[in-house]
Amino acid sequence: MQIKVVPLGCNFMWCLQVFSNRYQLVLSSSISNPFLHHKFKPFGYDRNLSYHNRTKRGSIRAEAEKQGWDVGRFLKTLYFFNGPPSPAKLFEFLIEKLSGTSPSEPVKAMDNSGVILVAGATGGVGRRVVDLLRKNGRSVRVLVRNEEKAKRMLGPDVDLIVGDITKASTLLPEYFKGVRTVINAVSVIVGPKEGDTPDRAKYSQGIKFFEPEIKGDSPEMVEFIGMKNLINAVKETVGLRSGKLIFGFDENISRELPWGALDDVVMGGVSESTFLIDSNGGENGTPTGIFRGIVSTTNNGGFTSVRTKNFSIPEDLSAYDGLELRVKGNGLRYKLIIRTSRDWDTVGYTVGFDTVKDQWQSVRLPFSSLRPIFRAKTVADAPPFNPSEIISLQLMFSKFEYDGKLNPTFLEGPFQLPISAIRAYLKEPVTPRFVHVGSAGVTRPDRPGLDLSKQPPAVRLNKELDFILTYKLKGEDLIRESGIPYTIIRPCALTEEPAGADLIVEQGDNITGKISRDEVARMCIAAVESPYACDKTFEVKSVIPFSEPYTVDPENPPPEKDYNVYFQILKDGITGKESLEQSAPPVPV
Repeated sequence: MQIKVVPLGCNFMWCLQVFSNRYQLVLSSSISNPFLHHKFKPFGYDRNLSYHNRTKRGSIRAEAEKQGWDVGRFLKTLYFFNGPPSPAKLFEFLIEKLSGTSPSEPVKAMDNSGVILVAGATGGVGRRVVDLLRKNGRSVRVLVRNEEKAKRMLGPDVDLIVGDITKASTLLPEYFKGVRTVINAVSVIVGPKEGDTPDRAKYSQGIKFFEPEIKGDSPEMVEFIGMKNLINAVKETVGLRSGKLIFGFDENISRELPWGALDDVVMGGVSESTFLIDSNGGENGTPTGIFRGIVSTTNNGGFTSVRTKNFSIPEDLSAYDGLELRVKGNGLRYKLIIRTSRDWDTVGYTVGFDTVKDQWQSVRLPFSSLRPIFRAKTVADAPPFNPSEIISLQLMFSKFEYDGKLNPTFLEGPFQLPISAIRAYLKEPVTPRFVHVGSAGVTRPDRPGLDLSKQPPAVRLNKELDFILTYKLKGEDLIRESGIPYTIIRPCALTEEPAGADLIVEQGDNITGKISRDEVARMCIAAVESPYACDKTFEVKSVIPFSEPYTVDPENPPPEKDYNVYFQILKDGITGKESLEQSAPPVPV
C-alpha cells in the first residue's frame, strides 16, 4: 500500500491517495477548511418513517463487484460523533484504520467496592452495625455529623463522610459514590428532662425509665425531611426495583438519546442504517425507536449499527446487574456494545442477543456476560467492565461475531428492529438496598379504640414529643414509595442487654416488649443479604419480659441465629396502617 500527501498551493489543500488491491480513494479540496464550509445535514435519528433506497453515488446496489466508497457519508459519520474534524485528525484516523493499530488509552478499572453506608453510625444501633460489618470484612462508610466523635468512637481509620440529613446541601453526590446499600439508624434524640450522664446511661435504659423530651432537631426535621433528603441522596447509587430507564418510552416517562449511524462505510463498505422514532409503532400503539437499514457484504463490508453520541456525564449503572432491551424481534442476532471511553475507536464491551420473529420480547443482558472486543477480536488484557463510567451505547447487526466467528442468522438486505426501551435492571432475587431501623408503635397514636394506658410511653406521649411516631410513620412511607428495595425493622424498646434471646417477629404493629440493640444490629446485617426481607415491614422483640434481665454465659453462648427463619414468614403489604384507613385524622404540618 502506498500513501501520499500532496500540498496544493498557498491555501490549505490536501489530497490523500490510497492504493490497494480493493479500491482507490481520492480526497481533494481547494478551500481553506473543507469541513467548516460543508453544510452537513444533522446525522441522527429521524422521526420520518419513510426509508428509501438511495440511487445517487454511494447507494447500495445488489452487485458482487466493487463499488465506490461514499466519502460524503463517511464524513457525515465523523461529523455527527466528533464535530467538524481537523484535516490532521482525519488523516491520523485514516492511517490508524488502515494500519490496524490498537487503542492507546486503557479503559478504567471497575470499582468493585459495594460499599454499605451506615447513617446514624454513632448511635446505639449504628455503631454496633459498623463494628459487625467491619469484623465481617465488609466495606463500610459512615455518615455522621460530628467527625471528632465518630473517630473517637469508631476509630481513626473509619471511612466517613460528614453530613446532616436535615440539610440536603451537605449530602453531596460524590459522598455516595460506590454505595450499594444503606443501613439507616438515624433517629430523633429523646432524652431525660432532668439531664443524663456523659455516656447517656439513662437514655440507654429506655424511655420507660425517665420523663422524656426531644433534644435537638424536631421529629419532623429528622424523621420526615431528613428521610426525604437521605433517600434523594442515595437513590441513584443503590438502585430501584423497577430499574432505570436509559432509552425509550414507559408509561408516563420517556428518555431519548442522540443515535447516529455508524456503518461499514468507515471501512469502505456500502451498508447503511438509521434510527428513527415511530410515535405509535410500539406495543399497544405506544412510541418506539426503530433500528433499520440495509446490509451488504460488498467491498468486504457486512455490518450496520447505530451508536449514541458520548454522554456528557457518564451513566453510572453500578447499582444494577445488566441492561434489559424491549424489542420486537425478526429472528436475527444483534449485538449490544457499551463503551466506557470517550475515544472514537476503542474497546467495546459486547454481547450478542437473539430475537424471536414478530414477537415483542424482553432480552436481559447481564454485565457479567460482556466481552471486551476491539475490531472483532477479544482483548485478553482489557480491564473489567466498569458500569459506573458508561459513555455510549451501540446496536449492531453484523455478519461478524468476534475472533473469526460468523453470525449464524446473518442475511443481506433490509432489516428492522423496533426497540421500545433500554433499562438497567436488578437481577432476581432482589435483596434490600435500604434497611431502616424504625420503631414499633408508629401506627398506634391515632388508632381508633386503642387503650393508650396499656401502650408504651412513646405512644402515650406522641403529641408531647412533637408527634414523634407520626413523623416516623411518614418517613417509613417515603421509603416504601421510593422504589428502592427496602426492609423496615420496628424494634420494641431498645436495651443494652446482649443478643441471643429467642425472638418474636410480627407484622401489623401490635406487640410491646424489649429487644437488645446488639440483636437489632445483627438483624439489619442479615436483612441486607435476604430476599425474604425485601420490601417487608415488621416488629421484633425478645421473649424475655421487661421484668427479667437477660444475660449470656461467655462459656456457653447461645447459637448464632438464622434470621431467614424469621424473614420467611413475613408477608407483603402489612404495615399496621390498615387499621387507620377508616379513621384517618389530619397529620400535623
